[in-house]
Amino acid sequence: MSIVITGATGQLGRLIIADLLTAGVPADAITAVARSKERAADLLARGVGLHVADYDEPDTFARAFQPGDRVLLISGSEVGRRIPQHAAVIEAARVTGVAQLAYTGVFGGPRADFQLGTEHRETERLILASGLPYTFLRNNWYSEMYAVNELPGILARGAIVTNVTPGSRIATATRADYAAAAAVVLREDGHLGKAYELSGDTAWTFEEFTEEVSRRSGRTVVHTSVPGPERAAILTSAGVPAPFADVLVEVDEAISRGLLAGTPGDLSRLIGRPTTPIADTIAASLAAQAG
Repeated sequence: MSIVITGATGQLGRLIIADLLTAGVPADAITAVARSKERAADLLARGVGLHVADYDEPDTFARAFQPGDRVLLISGSEVGRRIPQHAAVIEAARVTGVAQLAYTGVFGGPRADFQLGTEHRETERLILASGLPYTFLRNNWYSEMYAVNELPGILARGAIVTNVTPGSRIATATRADYAAAAAVVLREDGHLGKAYELSGDTAWTFEEFTEEVSRRSGRTVVHTSVPGPERAAILTSAGVPAPFADVLVEVDEAISRGLLAGTPGDLSRLIGRPTTPIADTIAASLAAQAG
């Protein structure tokens, strides 16, 4: 039996493999699925196995799995293309007869009625239809999306601009938190047939976020909420493709409707510790920017 992780050379996949190794899973019991040997060179150096496959080439998954393997399907990153990509992995797992197919979906599962949730809902449906033993890891948003990726622009503008209704809450957690949960369900028994709603212990508002950024950076930062069409125009003027700008606007609308406010508990219970507070992620990001 091996633990097989697709998309293993992405940021989440690497963290999951590191957690498995730290927990004592032998390197030769882990197989990374990557598009090329070069992408996985650092994992190979640690003794992890490799299967070269591409989500867009179903035939490359023909021998990716063995009967009894525990497989983690990390969702693809190309919005609009993920259903056939995921279907290729699910079919290969079904034909082989794996012991577990875990999937990193979106918080809320079937209740995630916004556009970005469509492919995740369909992937879960395909997994259920396959009859495979499953574990659904429904991840809320990453704290890094706001506190790392967007932070330089937020500081430069003195504002985070959204179409989120002021006072609305979101319960993010860090990529490392979600990776720790995935490692647990892959190495331990008792998680088959489970759907975990994974979110941070404490939901926060964008007003609280900007207050924390202001306090720690010494610069005044505010949350500016604009109508959806204006938000889409701002995004497209910054070079975001219009279809994806619409997706981001719809996510903000979902936050306003409370769909990402979280159900604290599943994530911290799985990882055996509190989730990482957004303030800690902001502090680490600012320290990294300062060098």
